[in-house]
Amino acid sequence: MSLSSEALLDLSQSELDDLFRASNAGPIPAGEAAGTVIVHPGTILADIAAEAAEAVAWQGKVFDPETKTLKNKVTAAGVQEVQAAVDFGESWFDHKTCIVLDYSKTSTVARAVRDEIRQVAPGLYLGIVFIGEKKTINFALDFNHPEARQGLFARVLSGIQGLFGRGGK
Repeated sequence: MSLSSEALLDLSQSELDDLFRASNAGPIPAGEAAGTVIVHPGTILADIAAEAAEAVAWQGKVFDPETKTLKNKVTAAGVQEVQAAVDFGESWFDHKTCIVLDYSKTSTVARAVRDEIRQVAPGLYLGIVFIGEKKTINFALDFNHPEARQGLFARVLSGIQGLFGRGGK
């Protein structure tokens, strides 16, 4: 099986946990990544949740390696907000090295959130979200196809442009 964000949705929670454990941190990423929320992995609910989250809430992250920060692409418009500090650290999940996305000093709304990511394939990272110290959901970051998730407004605009022959897909 070739790994992709979509393929990760089809794995069970146990398989995602095993994949995270078996993966190395990889390099700290640079640039824009399409994000995929992974809730109830391995079920039809995973696909529905990923689509719903992308449409109105979260489309991914944009990493700046010079400042060791990132901003999330949020809202239906994909606005770059909710900043996190980015660095290598010890995983709360398995105590091995991972890339830690720490919101505790950079965000009021996400102060209790800590994400951990590891590279599972070239340009593809698997993440775990902790709220407080509780492991909650997974997510994927795809740097190979950053345009894949752009939010509801971008989808509508692309559709309108396509109707009038202005660069739609």
